[in-house]
Amino acid sequence: MCTCIMLKNKITLFGRNMDNYFSFNEQIIIVPKNYNITFKNETNIESHYAIIGIGTIIDNYPLFAECANEKGLAIAALSFKDNAIYYKKEKDKINLAPYEIMLYLLATCKNIKEVKSVLKRINIINESFKKDVLLTDLHFMVSDLNESIVIETTKEGMKIYDNKVNVLTNNPIFPYHIENLKNYMHLNVNDSFNFLYPTVELKPNSFGQGSFGIPGDYSSSSRFIKVAFIKENLLLSNDINDTINQFFKCLDSVSMVKGVVNTIYGFEYTRYTCCIDLNNLNYYYKTYDNSEINVINLFSEDLSSNNLIMYKI
Repeated sequence: MCTCIMLKNKITLFGRNMDNYFSFNEQIIIVPKNYNITFKNETNIESHYAIIGIGTIIDNYPLFAECANEKGLAIAALSFKDNAIYYKKEKDKINLAPYEIMLYLLATCKNIKEVKSVLKRINIINESFKKDVLLTDLHFMVSDLNESIVIETTKEGMKIYDNKVNVLTNNPIFPYHIENLKNYMHLNVNDSFNFLYPTVELKPNSFGQGSFGIPGDYSSSSRFIKVAFIKENLLLSNDINDTINQFFKCLDSVSMVKGVVNTIYGFEYTRYTCCIDLNNLNYYYKTYDNSEINVINLFSEDLSSNNLIMYKI
């Protein structure tokens, strides 16, 4: 399970909590402009936009959890268990496996407008990276400097949703999360008001009762509501460092502590949190065991190289 947000202030920030019960050998990966990106069913892309993200490398191939390109376009893959449906190959489509979609979009597109255009020709197919690599059920949040969309492939086909909330978690489908917001329209940052008995002097017992009823559990629907409320009410200044700090604090509000979310596979917890400055391509991150915020800048590397660049977290 994971939580992804986009926040626009003086700069645009995109990032997520990676909640998982196991390590996937995650590391910072930079894909330079001349790295040869291969696809199972499509022509290789030898020259493209540079990309930075967190993922793992298998057989010298980057498998990203989230990433951004040099133009400020970012994408994150989140678990969409039992809802994601992948399809058979189609002759007149761009046939991409789920793990290929992120690389393809960031290699070839610079904004949401271009992504939407390309998606009309894309077919996400039911093919895994290798026989011993699990084909994961995913949906995707994509953001540029100004807006976000959600990509979901279900039994009803591929759906592209404009995401004005700039939030994504996991199941159920994205329209459910938007509909569920209606149940929390009363949430606010002010003291509660006595609508119940105006003739009786009733005063709140504490500050913060305007947000009484906000979900506090770790389910995906509750995390969606909570992080959307907090993100929408963040006090932001023109100081970039302050905005980045507030971004991390927002995701901290829905982070998972070891021991509180037990699954059939083991305990899930927030392994890392990242924040990508889409204007300057600074990639900030912290891990469960190290709360110090680290940063790597995409443009500090030799982006003309044809070899992957990696940093251990």
